[in-house]
Amino acid sequence: MLETKELPACPVETTLMLTGDKWKVLILRDLMPGKKRFGELKKSIGGVSQKVLTAQLRDMEANGLVNRKVYPEVPPRVEYSLTELGKSLKPILDAMWTWGEGYKARNK
Repeated sequence: MLETKELPACPVETTLMLTGDKWKVLILRDLMPGKKRFGELKKSIGGVSQKVLTAQLRDMEANGLVNRKVYPEVPPRVEYSLTELGKSLKPILDAMWTWGEGYKARNK
């Protein structure tokens, strides 16, 4: 997790730093309902490479937004879920959804 001294002074910039990537927002969206395996995430997001998805998930895990659970099976099974901190972003995603719907309706 980032140290307070490393965070920008502006709270909006802090939020963007943690979630501002297109893929991170889509990961948050797809994990809001519950846990998913890597392949399920890759399929539901679409267009993201395995390398980029892995990097984004690792970054989000390091920043305390995502949990990664590895099951001791062969082949290994890995599931991703949101932490409570990650779930706390739901109102922001809901606002983005509402704004996007309004924009789409206005520009038909």
